[in-house]
Amino acid sequence: MTTISALKKIDGLKERIDAHRPIDAQMLRQVKEYFRIGMTYTSNALEGNSLTETETKIILEDGITIGGKPVRDHLEALGHSDAYDLLFRLTKGQNVTEANIKELHRLFYCRIDANQAGKYRKRRVIITGTDFMPPVPERIPELMKSFIAGIPEVRTKHHPVEFAAIVHKDLVTIHPFIDGNGRAARLLMNLVLLQAGYPVAIIPPILRRNYLDTLNRTHRGDDRPFVKFIAGVCYESAKEYLRLLEG
Repeated sequence: MTTISALKKIDGLKERIDAHRPIDAQMLRQVKEYFRIGMTYTSNALEGNSLTETETKIILEDGITIGGKPVRDHLEALGHSDAYDLLFRLTKGQNVTEANIKELHRLFYCRIDANQAGKYRKRRVIITGTDFMPPVPERIPELMKSFIAGIPEVRTKHHPVEFAAIVHKDLVTIHPFIDGNGRAARLLMNLVLLQAGYPVAIIPPILRRNYLDTLNRTHRGDDRPFVKFIAGVCYESAKEYLRLLEG
Protein backbone atom coordinates (compact mmCIF):
# COMPACT_ATOMS: atom_id res chain seq x y z
CA MET A 1 0.00 0.00 0.00
CA THR A 2 1.42 3.38 -1.00
CA THR A 3 1.42 6.34 1.37
CA ILE A 4 -1.24 8.15 -0.67
CA SER A 5 -3.57 5.15 -0.76
CA ALA A 6 -3.04 4.59 2.97
CA LEU A 7 -3.95 8.20 3.73
CA LYS A 8 -7.11 7.91 1.61
CA LYS A 9 -8.11 4.71 3.41
CA ILE A 10 -7.43 6.32 6.80
CA ASP A 11 -9.65 9.26 5.88
CA GLY A 12 -12.36 6.84 4.79
CA LEU A 13 -12.18 5.11 8.17
CA LYS A 14 -12.23 8.48 9.93
CA GLU A 15 -15.45 9.38 8.10
CA ARG A 16 -17.03 6.16 9.32
CA ILE A 17 -15.81 6.86 12.87
CA ASP A 18 -17.13 10.42 12.72
CA ALA A 19 -20.53 9.08 11.66
CA HIS A 20 -20.80 7.53 15.16
CA ARG A 21 -20.31 10.91 16.86
CA PRO A 22 -21.36 11.90 19.41
CA ILE A 23 -20.13 8.61 20.79
CA ASP A 24 -21.90 7.28 23.87
CA ALA A 25 -19.97 8.37 26.97
CA GLN A 26 -19.66 4.84 28.35
CA MET A 27 -18.43 3.49 25.03
CA LEU A 28 -15.97 6.38 24.73
CA ARG A 29 -14.53 5.56 28.17
CA GLN A 30 -14.16 1.90 27.25
CA VAL A 31 -12.40 2.70 23.98
CA LYS A 32 -10.11 5.16 25.72
CA GLU A 33 -9.15 2.56 28.32
CA TYR A 34 -8.63 -0.08 25.63
CA PHE A 35 -6.12 2.13 23.85
CA ARG A 36 -4.51 3.19 27.14
CA ILE A 37 -3.47 -0.41 27.72
CA GLY A 38 -2.43 -0.97 24.13
CA MET A 39 -0.44 2.21 23.75
CA THR A 40 1.25 1.93 27.16
CA TYR A 41 2.23 -1.69 26.54
CA THR A 42 3.50 -1.21 22.99
CA SER A 43 5.37 2.05 23.49
CA ASN A 44 7.20 0.66 26.53
CA ALA A 45 7.82 -2.72 24.88
CA LEU A 46 9.50 -0.99 21.93
CA GLU A 47 12.09 0.26 24.42
CA GLY A 48 12.70 -3.11 26.09
CA ASN A 49 10.07 -3.13 28.84
CA SER A 50 9.37 -6.78 29.70
CA LEU A 51 5.70 -6.45 30.71
CA THR A 52 3.14 -8.20 28.54
CA GLU A 53 -0.09 -6.51 27.53
CA THR A 54 -2.02 -8.51 30.12
CA GLU A 55 0.49 -7.61 32.85
CA THR A 56 0.25 -3.94 31.86
CA LYS A 57 -3.52 -4.15 32.18
CA ILE A 58 -3.28 -5.73 35.65
CA ILE A 59 -0.90 -3.02 36.88
CA LEU A 60 -2.97 -0.13 35.54
CA GLU A 61 -6.45 -1.41 36.28
CA ASP A 62 -5.95 -3.49 39.43
CA GLY A 63 -2.88 -1.87 40.97
CA ILE A 64 -1.22 -5.25 41.39
CA THR A 65 2.52 -5.73 40.94
CA ILE A 66 3.82 -8.56 38.79
CA GLY A 67 6.18 -10.96 40.52
CA GLY A 68 9.59 -11.33 38.94
CA LYS A 69 9.30 -8.20 36.81
CA PRO A 70 11.62 -5.18 37.37
CA VAL A 71 10.36 -2.27 39.44
CA ARG A 72 11.31 0.09 36.61
CA ASP A 73 8.98 -1.73 34.21
CA HIS A 74 6.08 -1.12 36.60
CA LEU A 75 7.02 2.56 36.99
CA GLU A 76 7.22 3.02 33.23
CA ALA A 77 3.69 1.62 32.85
CA LEU A 78 2.28 3.94 35.51
CA GLY A 79 4.10 6.96 34.14
CA HIS A 80 3.04 6.36 30.56
CA SER A 81 -0.56 5.98 31.70
CA ASP A 82 -0.38 9.41 33.37
CA ALA A 83 1.05 10.94 30.19
CA TYR A 84 -1.74 9.27 28.18
CA ASP A 85 -4.32 11.13 30.26
CA LEU A 86 -2.57 14.42 29.52
CA LEU A 87 -2.93 13.78 25.77
CA PHE A 88 -6.69 14.01 26.05
CA ARG A 89 -6.58 17.16 28.16
CA LEU A 90 -4.34 18.79 25.56
CA THR A 91 -6.66 17.93 22.66
CA LYS A 92 -8.93 20.76 23.76
CA GLY A 93 -6.43 23.11 22.10
CA GLN A 94 -4.81 22.99 18.69
CA ASN A 95 -1.36 24.21 19.64
CA VAL A 96 1.76 22.34 20.70
CA THR A 97 4.16 24.07 23.06
CA GLU A 98 7.52 23.29 24.62
CA ALA A 99 5.72 23.13 27.95
CA ASN A 100 3.40 20.42 26.57
CA ILE A 101 6.32 18.25 25.46
CA LYS A 102 8.21 18.75 28.72
CA GLU A 103 5.11 17.87 30.73
CA LEU A 104 4.47 14.70 28.72
CA HIS A 105 8.04 13.63 29.41
CA ARG A 106 7.84 14.67 33.08
CA LEU A 107 4.73 12.59 33.71
CA PHE A 108 6.21 9.54 32.02
CA TYR A 109 9.67 9.85 33.59
CA CYS A 110 9.16 11.34 37.06
CA ARG A 111 8.97 7.95 38.77
CA ILE A 112 12.20 6.88 37.04
CA ASP A 113 14.32 9.97 37.67
CA ALA A 114 12.58 13.03 39.09
CA ASN A 115 15.68 15.18 38.57
CA GLN A 116 15.73 14.57 34.81
CA ALA A 117 11.99 14.37 34.17
CA GLY A 118 10.75 17.09 31.85
CA LYS A 119 14.20 18.69 31.62
CA TYR A 120 16.51 18.93 28.64
CA ARG A 121 19.67 16.87 28.87
CA LYS A 122 22.93 18.49 29.91
CA ARG A 123 25.28 15.91 28.46
CA ARG A 124 25.93 14.15 25.19
CA VAL A 125 24.37 10.78 24.46
CA ILE A 126 25.28 7.90 22.17
CA ILE A 127 22.52 5.87 20.53
CA THR A 128 23.44 2.24 20.05
CA GLY A 129 22.64 0.47 16.80
CA THR A 130 22.96 3.56 14.61
CA ASP A 131 25.59 5.99 13.43
CA PHE A 132 23.31 8.95 14.14
CA MET A 133 24.77 11.42 16.63
CA PRO A 134 22.21 13.62 18.42
CA PRO A 135 22.97 17.35 18.72
CA VAL A 136 25.20 18.53 21.54
CA PRO A 137 23.20 19.59 24.62
CA GLU A 138 24.11 23.27 24.21
CA ARG A 139 22.04 23.40 21.01
CA ILE A 140 18.89 21.79 22.37
CA PRO A 141 17.10 24.95 23.64
CA GLU A 142 17.46 26.75 20.29
CA LEU A 143 16.57 23.63 18.29
CA MET A 144 13.42 23.08 20.36
CA LYS A 145 12.34 26.70 19.97
CA SER A 146 12.84 26.47 16.20
CA PHE A 147 10.98 23.14 16.10
CA ILE A 148 7.99 24.54 17.99
CA ALA A 149 7.94 27.75 15.93
CA GLY A 150 7.80 25.74 12.69
CA ILE A 151 4.94 23.47 13.72
CA PRO A 152 2.03 25.66 12.49
CA GLU A 153 3.50 25.90 8.98
CA VAL A 154 4.31 22.19 8.80
CA ARG A 155 0.78 21.37 9.99
CA THR A 156 -0.82 23.38 7.17
CA LYS A 157 1.36 21.81 4.46
CA HIS A 158 0.77 18.14 5.25
CA HIS A 159 -1.96 15.61 5.83
CA PRO A 160 -2.46 15.14 9.61
CA VAL A 161 -0.92 11.66 9.52
CA GLU A 162 2.12 12.92 7.59
CA PHE A 163 2.38 15.80 10.05
CA ALA A 164 2.29 13.35 12.97
CA ALA A 165 5.15 11.35 11.44
CA ILE A 166 7.19 14.52 10.85
CA VAL A 167 6.90 15.85 14.41
CA HIS A 168 7.79 12.39 15.74
CA LYS A 169 10.88 12.31 13.54
CA ASP A 170 11.89 15.88 14.38
CA LEU A 171 11.66 15.39 18.15
CA VAL A 172 13.67 12.15 18.05
CA THR A 173 16.29 13.88 15.89
CA ILE A 174 16.73 16.67 18.44
CA HIS A 175 16.77 14.03 21.21
CA PRO A 176 16.21 16.63 23.91
CA PHE A 177 15.97 14.33 26.95
CA ILE A 178 18.53 12.08 28.58
CA ASP A 179 16.15 9.11 28.17
CA GLY A 180 12.60 8.46 27.01
CA ASN A 181 12.86 10.36 23.72
CA GLY A 182 11.14 7.64 21.72
CA ARG A 183 8.20 7.51 24.07
CA ALA A 184 7.99 11.30 24.18
CA ALA A 185 7.97 11.37 20.36
CA ARG A 186 5.20 8.77 20.17
CA LEU A 187 3.15 10.70 22.72
CA LEU A 188 3.64 13.89 20.71
CA MET A 189 2.70 12.07 17.50
CA ASN A 190 -0.53 10.90 19.10
CA LEU A 191 -1.27 14.33 20.52
CA VAL A 192 -1.33 15.91 17.06
CA LEU A 193 -3.37 12.98 15.71
CA LEU A 194 -5.98 13.46 18.45
CA GLN A 195 -6.02 17.22 17.86
CA ALA A 196 -6.87 16.51 14.22
CA GLY A 197 -9.66 14.11 15.17
CA TYR A 198 -7.83 10.85 14.37
CA PRO A 199 -7.46 7.83 16.70
CA VAL A 200 -4.17 7.25 18.46
CA ALA A 201 -1.62 5.17 16.55
CA ILE A 202 -0.15 2.06 18.12
CA ILE A 203 3.14 0.59 16.90
CA PRO A 204 3.21 -3.15 17.69
CA PRO A 205 6.54 -4.44 19.08
CA ILE A 206 6.63 -7.00 16.25
CA LEU A 207 7.24 -4.06 13.89
CA ARG A 208 10.12 -2.69 15.98
CA ARG A 209 12.82 -3.43 13.42
CA ASN A 210 10.90 -1.80 10.58
CA TYR A 211 10.07 1.15 12.82
CA LEU A 212 13.70 1.73 13.77
CA ASP A 213 15.04 1.09 10.27
CA THR A 214 12.71 3.64 8.66
CA LEU A 215 13.35 6.11 11.47
CA ASN A 216 17.10 5.76 10.99
CA ARG A 217 16.65 6.52 7.29
CA THR A 218 15.18 9.91 8.22
CA HIS A 219 18.53 10.78 9.79
CA ARG A 220 20.05 10.28 6.36
CA GLY A 221 17.53 12.59 4.73
CA ASP A 222 14.88 10.15 3.49
CA ASP A 223 11.58 10.67 5.34
CA ARG A 224 9.35 8.76 2.91
CA PRO A 225 9.69 5.21 4.33
CA PHE A 226 8.99 6.46 7.86
CA VAL A 227 5.94 8.47 6.78
CA LYS A 228 4.66 5.41 4.93
CA PHE A 229 5.29 3.24 8.00
CA ILE A 230 3.38 5.63 10.29
CA ALA A 231 0.53 5.80 7.77
CA GLY A 232 0.34 2.01 7.91
CA VAL A 233 0.08 1.83 11.71
CA CYS A 234 -2.45 4.70 11.71
CA TYR A 235 -4.56 2.74 9.24
CA GLU A 236 -4.48 -0.39 11.41
CA SER A 237 -5.27 1.61 14.55
CA ALA A 238 -8.22 3.34 12.86
CA LYS A 239 -9.54 -0.07 11.76
CA GLU A 240 -9.31 -1.28 15.35
CA TYR A 241 -11.06 1.84 16.66
CA LEU A 242 -13.91 1.33 14.18
CA ARG A 243 -14.14 -2.36 15.08
CA LEU A 244 -14.68 -1.42 18.72
CA LEU A 245 -17.38 1.10 17.84
CA GLU A 246 -19.26 -1.25 15.52
CA GLY A 247 -18.90 -4.28 17.76
